[in-house]
Amino acid sequence: MHSLIARMLSRLAIEPRIDVVFPDGTHQSIGQGASPRLRMRILDAPTELKLALNPELALGEAVMDGRVVVEQGSLYDLLDVLVAAMHKARPKGWGKVLGGLRTAIRRFHQHNTPALARRNVAHHYDLKSDFFRLFLDEDMQYSCAYYARPGMSLAEAQLAKKRHIMGKLDLRPGQRVLDIGCGWGGMALSIAGETGASVTGITLSEEQLAIARQRGAESGLPVEFRLQDYRHLTEPFDRIVSVGMFEHVGVGYYRDYFRKVRELLTDDGVALIHTIGRSTPPGATNPFIAKYIFPGGYIPAMSEVAAAIELEELVITDVEVLRIHYAETLKAWRENFLARRDKAVAMYDERFARMWEFYLAACEASFRHDDLVVFQFQLARKLDGLPVTRGYIGEREGELGVKPASSKVGEQA
Repeated sequence: MHSLIARMLSRLAIEPRIDVVFPDGTHQSIGQGASPRLRMRILDAPTELKLALNPELALGEAVMDGRVVVEQGSLYDLLDVLVAAMHKARPKGWGKVLGGLRTAIRRFHQHNTPALARRNVAHHYDLKSDFFRLFLDEDMQYSCAYYARPGMSLAEAQLAKKRHIMGKLDLRPGQRVLDIGCGWGGMALSIAGETGASVTGITLSEEQLAIARQRGAESGLPVEFRLQDYRHLTEPFDRIVSVGMFEHVGVGYYRDYFRKVRELLTDDGVALIHTIGRSTPPGATNPFIAKYIFPGGYIPAMSEVAAAIELEELVITDVEVLRIHYAETLKAWRENFLARRDKAVAMYDERFARMWEFYLAACEASFRHDDLVVFQFQLARKLDGLPVTRGYIGEREGELGVKPASSKVGEQA
């Protein structure tokens, strides 16, 4: 089995070198460089076999269970090197076969009926809100931030994200806004507080709903929060916003989703859909993420989203692709999590903390090196529902306090 893992890793352009220590104490250095910066130890033979047969799932599980240990360097360092090397290599042989099988059966895993959608949301979002407070900003924005200028803090970048979206929606006092997947209420509260619009936020998470309702009551703003599936809404809205929810819709429900968006929008209505996306053709959800983090979730290709929008007779009025912004967001979350990791262990246990560290580190590496980006689709029911040039977006952001964007995310002033 040593030779199988070594052969698999040797096909990757790994730099710096990784020193792999096998269960029998033997080791092999793989990659370039005079001396290894990273060393990982595989503790038992069954884990060795699983890593050889299904590395995308087995590595995360082995880290969770303490059966793979990073002895030199950090877990993020290891994943950063592996993800970068795997992206360059692209799947071959057995890995390509596994990927094809996952893609072929993806609709089965994303059969997100209202009942299953509720259960899948609860798996992740009904964790204790105090746990999410360990690594999120104070407003509890659990989606990609917008690093509009050099040197922004996480909180500043999350506020910039909200205002960037508000600018695209061209919000006005008195408008009715729907927030699909409202989380803990931060976006809805910001819209109501900064634009004078009234907002209805919906979520399937009881934990999030309780916090959102509490925040709404304390704010005195025109916001309402409901435990409701988007498919069950009937009233009209001038604007619809959805941030970080579309990943949970499921590829078999895209047309249903955009049909509902169109039904709910007024004639002059505008929607902004902010979702993680892939810059490659359609594929399948990473098996570790699907099993342990986001059951029923899927990251769409732009072609899949655009096709569903077109078929439901919505006008795509603007598309923006945010690159690297989520890598920087995840870096901030990961660093916050590691600084308070002992509190996560106290809330749950060591295995849970290892799972979350792996999730945050793997996602950061994927957004930095792989094919993951963020799409912002601006949609309208008719061609002239918005100004015909993009200048108004910057003007509206300026009114809300957003400074011009820099050329590079994370660039220091």
